[in-house]
Amino acid sequence: MGRKSKNKPLPLHRVVMVGSGGVGKSALTLNFVCNQFFEEYDPTKVDAYRKKVSLDGVDCEIDILDTAGQEEYAPIRDNYFRCGEGFICVFDICERSTFENTKEFREQICRVLGHDNAPFILVGNKIDLEHMRKVSKSEAEARAREWNCKYIETTAKIKEDEKEEDRSVFQLYITVARMIRDYKQTHPKNDSSKSLLSCFRSCFGK
Repeated sequence: MGRKSKNKPLPLHRVVMVGSGGVGKSALTLNFVCNQFFEEYDPTKVDAYRKKVSLDGVDCEIDILDTAGQEEYAPIRDNYFRCGEGFICVFDICERSTFENTKEFREQICRVLGHDNAPFILVGNKIDLEHMRKVSKSEAEARAREWNCKYIETTAKIKEDEKEEDRSVFQLYITVARMIRDYKQTHPKNDSSKSLLSCFRSCFGK
């Protein structure tokens, strides 16, 4: 009898969350990974998560690096931007300054990567607070057109009896994973199976 072949590792797609502090990056990530909405959690420094999903009928894993938005962490952003294959840039629709700050994050990502065509989604979060909105959907869509990227609005809050696949957060991560998969078909990387955390550590020689 022939020797059984080892199971091949699942395709891995690396996503980096960026945006100002307090916009809900961790809430979105934990909603997707844990299927829960957390009212309170410790402010993020850098956390890594992984979830197995079916992407267009094919199992894969999504690796997520949830980064800190505070200014004191700006000096290390270059390192985790180098690790990403796709980027979710989040702002709070109720805080105009966080929308303005997306320009800086976008510019830094493009500078680090040396191009502006990496999978990238601009996200307006906290649409459950529509009555407090300070950034209109049309304005955010205009910026997405300027950047030639997708714009998606989300909330990390879960409605009663809402199915996972129907939530805007789930569709957000599926969309970015699909964009990464398609991008890698024409832009292959030798280390695409390397986890975000190990990639991030290697940036610091650890």
